Amino acid sequence: MTPRLCLAIASIFGGLSVAGGAFGAHALKAQLTEKSLSTFELGTRYQMYHALVLLLVGLLWLQQPDSPWFSYASWAFIVGIVLFSGSLYGLSLSGIKILGIITPLGGVALIFGWALLAIAAFSLTN
Repeated sequence: MTPRLCLAIASIFGGLSVAGGAFGAHALKAQLTEKSLSTFELGTRYQMYHALVLLLVGLLWLQQPDSPWFSYASWAFIVGIVLFSGSLYGLSLSGIKILGIITPLGGVALIFGWALLAIAAFSLTN
């Protein structure tokens, strides 16, 4: 992982979150139950929150390229987004309840990402 790749992935996740939100609001509104639509929207919301954090991680990493903590945090956020939001998308679109087991793992990865970002902040120089 590099800062540039982190920024690119953050941008992709952000764009996909906007597209997913629009898709949910327009194409899925008549197709899903209110609960499934709410689940889908939660996935897009958390994806956007963490895409923005991933963008911040990349920008901070550019300022401190020798710190490994930004790499660790970026990986945790990426894994968290994929597992948390991805499982919510799958759950809402397919109705396969077993996917709900994956969601907390994604949440743990996101929390871990925040903890790693805190460590990175404490390791900043200047």
